[in-house]
Amino acid sequence: MEDNGTITRNADEMNKGEPLVKESETLVEKQDKMIELLEEILKWTRFEGMQRVKAVLLETLRKDSEKIAYHHSDGRGSLEISKMAGVSDFAIRSYWKKWATIGLVRPSSKFKGRYERLFSLEDLGIEVATVEISPTEEETEAEERSTEEASRLRR
Repeated sequence: MEDNGTITRNADEMNKGEPLVKESETLVEKQDKMIELLEEILKWTRFEGMQRVKAVLLETLRKDSEKIAYHHSDGRGSLEISKMAGVSDFAIRSYWKKWATIGLVRPSSKFKGRYERLFSLEDLGIEVATVEISPTEEETEAEERSTEEASRLRR
């Protein structure tokens, strides 16, 4: 019986409550099994997907300079990355365009015109040549200001 959108039970229906409990336990058990199955499917899908991603990255990033550029595509500017990778700024922007089309990078959420990698090469077992990262102009200026201020305070 419905009353203003709410369900009410009479005394006879209340006695029939036990099958509802068993029915709901069965529903919970079914939901638990479905969750287990979905988790298993997700595990294998993720595994297969990562194998495919690794293959695409290895096919796409053939040169060390490309691997370095991809690895450092984390919102940094193309000029900074080009210096690390030893290629031109234009090359970095071309890489980004190609990688975005393939689905390996996405536009940076913080910096317009920059891109961020979607996958870690290291997590996939792909070696990246190490490069010495020189401080940015801003970091250098901040360090100089800090040094100047410290020497003024000592006087």
